[in-house]
Amino acid sequence: MTEPVAVIGWGRSGRGAAGALVSRGHHVIAFDQRPQVAPSDPELADVDLRVIPDDEELARAVLAESPGLVVLSPGIAPHTAVWRGVAAAGIPLWGEVELAWHLQEEGPHAGRPWLTVTGTNGKTTTVGMLGAILRAAGEDALEVGNIGTPITRAIDSDATVFAVELSSFQLATTSSVCPEASVCLNVDEDHIDWHGSAQAYAAAKARVYHNTRIACVYPAADALVERMVEEADVIEGARAIGTTLGVPAISQVGLVEGTIVDRAFLPTRHKEALHLADLADLRHITGDQPSPAVVSDALAASALARAHGVAPEHVAEGLLAFHPAAHRRAIIGEVADLTWIDDSKATNAHAAAASLAGIRPGTAIWVAGGDAKGQDFHELVRSVAPGLRGVVLIGADRTELRDVLASEAPAVPVVEVDGHPDWMFSVVNEAVGLSRPGDTVVLAPACASWDQFDNYGQRGDAFVDAVHRLDAQWGPRP
Repeated sequence: MTEPVAVIGWGRSGRGAAGALVSRGHHVIAFDQRPQVAPSDPELADVDLRVIPDDEELARAVLAESPGLVVLSPGIAPHTAVWRGVAAAGIPLWGEVELAWHLQEEGPHAGRPWLTVTGTNGKTTTVGMLGAILRAAGEDALEVGNIGTPITRAIDSDATVFAVELSSFQLATTSSVCPEASVCLNVDEDHIDWHGSAQAYAAAKARVYHNTRIACVYPAADALVERMVEEADVIEGARAIGTTLGVPAISQVGLVEGTIVDRAFLPTRHKEALHLADLADLRHITGDQPSPAVVSDALAASALARAHGVAPEHVAEGLLAFHPAAHRRAIIGEVADLTWIDDSKATNAHAAAASLAGIRPGTAIWVAGGDAKGQDFHELVRSVAPGLRGVVLIGADRTELRDVLASEAPAVPVVEVDGHPDWMFSVVNEAVGLSRPGDTVVLAPACASWDQFDNYGQRGDAFVDAVHRLDAQWGPRP
């Protein structure tokens, strides 16, 4: 390509894309709207970086360079002037993931399989489980994509297989990716401001199945995702593989008497199932009562691994080796005769409901609240109310959740904690006050963290620190 490549957005994704292009001899012009950005890696020193805060001016500047390709970072939405202008000019418009696929297939690692995962919730856990299973089987596997490692930084590695987490933003700009197997875990309304509508958001998620070669994995009880599979343009021979929390039918992976079994990837699936793992193999993640959300993630990871050809015995080995990323339904420990769980990553209603599912009815102390992002919490509160012992509300503005709790769960005690100094320590003490021995305290805010923290990780760290301080205050156990 003789024309320059324009990279829009100079975050982690944009820098990864630029690095991959520069290393292959392309002239890269990068654009960003933030006033304080600069190349952070020596290999990017030759990139021509332009900072243009105004959206319309940025679009004009990009088009003035007559680029042969524009690579958009995931934060650039379809309604922006640069997206609209590039599309109207007929210039190829790719995301970093689409670029990575093209560069891989043009190089020595062409044909390396990708196992792709998307969904409103559970992506990172599923990809982590999948990576652990693949490594247990002897693969040199890398978890890449939205999980944190830009895929363009990994394409030159000697990894034999990628477990790829894909957001709806990334999927909106992919068309050529040809995954070996793929899954959409679930779809709930999210990121509507970026996509423009719930339908556009779901359509972006559905792109995960496009061009799939071996298996389109989907939750069998989810009619919307099942329809995505039915309507997907796949490679001839690709199969639809369902996952279920019940006994699996033919071409499904599911549960039988506390075990994960496969009725999809064995020749005798019409009359028998193959043991893959026990639910007990997940106890180090969820405790004695496995969360349906975590079990569903394990089923999806198992199905993807089996589609790749992993032997059954390596599924259990990988699940036992997996440990969840921080702030994703992580068990902090047993403190003050209570189990404490940090799921600060549960930043929407769907994720919070999944986090609270599986806890014994009437024994959950729910720590909730934050930036509500305009969500309606009525359905969430109705669904979780039977499981609640009490609620500790946090957030700069607690009005929305407070009112919904009063109308949908009036018998559940609610305590509010404002933003006074050391307020998170007050949160854990209020949780103890609402509880009985053996209960479970779950930080699953159902809200973003931006009203009180820089990110959900900082919120989770504050909660974990407060629980540890409570442990020290509680004193040694007899």
